[in-house]
Amino acid sequence: MNRIDWIIVKRLMGNIGLTLAVLFVIVALVESLNTSRFAALSNAGGPVLALAAIAVAAARWIIDTLPLTFLVGSIAGLLNLQATREMTVIKASGRSIWRLMKAPLAVTVLGGLLVALLVDTGVVQLNRYLSPSAAASGSLSRAGTLWLDERRADVHYILEAGYVHPSGASLGSINIFLMDTPRDRIEAPTAELVGNEWVMPEAMRYRSNEVPEKLTDFRLPTSRTEGDMKASLASVQDMTVWELANSLASRLSDPRERAPTLTRFLRLLALPLTLCGSLVIAFAFTAGYRRTNKYGGAVLYGIVLGVLVYVVTEMAGRAGGAGVMHPAIAVAGPAMVAIVIGVTVLLNREDGRT
Repeated sequence: MNRIDWIIVKRLMGNIGLTLAVLFVIVALVESLNTSRFAALSNAGGPVLALAAIAVAAARWIIDTLPLTFLVGSIAGLLNLQATREMTVIKASGRSIWRLMKAPLAVTVLGGLLVALLVDTGVVQLNRYLSPSAAASGSLSRAGTLWLDERRADVHYILEAGYVHPSGASLGSINIFLMDTPRDRIEAPTAELVGNEWVMPEAMRYRSNEVPEKLTDFRLPTSRTEGDMKASLASVQDMTVWELANSLASRLSDPRERAPTLTRFLRLLALPLTLCGSLVIAFAFTAGYRRTNKYGGAVLYGIVLGVLVYVVTEMAGRAGGAGVMHPAIAVAGPAMVAIVIGVTVLLNREDGRT
């Protein structure tokens, strides 16, 4: 990276950092308006805990809206170069816009990977530490019990567990309601997921008008794997990229859990591509030469297009999470569309030099 590349990268990253800082402060102020949560956290762990929770919430907002914020910061940085005529001098030295984009794109890819693999992981783990109940969603009820509706091998039953091991493979305080005639009720202290069965070393069978029967090594078939159980016990938004990868690798077969998990995982991995799309759009609308040095219209078009791409990205992500669209298409599609739009605009404005 030569001196010109360093100047462009430094100016862009400086303005992007300033934009992120301003948005972080604004979101933190909005989060601080929740006085009831602030008071509850202050009573639980003091003002430091409450402030840390506000900072983590603001950081999650920043990560979720990073493509749009990155676009605004990139436009601000390029306008700064245009206002000082540095961009004009750089292009007059014989360097094309394609050459000038190489270093910022490389830094963007590295930064996107850093955010996806490390920053997001740190924010999720810190949020989990501050709010231990954040991961207790999915199939868990408000009372903390687990309810599963199982249909497998002509057996239909509803399982209630009062205790669930974080791995999802061990349950405690089991109540099983067999929905087929004669509708038995099974009680067991523990149950282990072994292969495709729930195994209960000891259990009691209750049947109407009969004496309770003690059972040993009682088994019930299940279609759930250990990966399915892990996914059902936690919200995908409160899982790190490493946990998502482990969940997908542990035979996650339930389509209702696999679609949002895979979408979230691919979305994190595709973050560098999404940020590159925002950067290309910023270059396409603000890096061109103008004699009047007025870029109001170009900035407006670029931001409107960025907002449109962000909305489409969110809609596609929800469609992928719901299983309506393939997660890979839902994640990579909007980013590729943004890149194609930006490159098309640049091709129309530049002479194509490399």
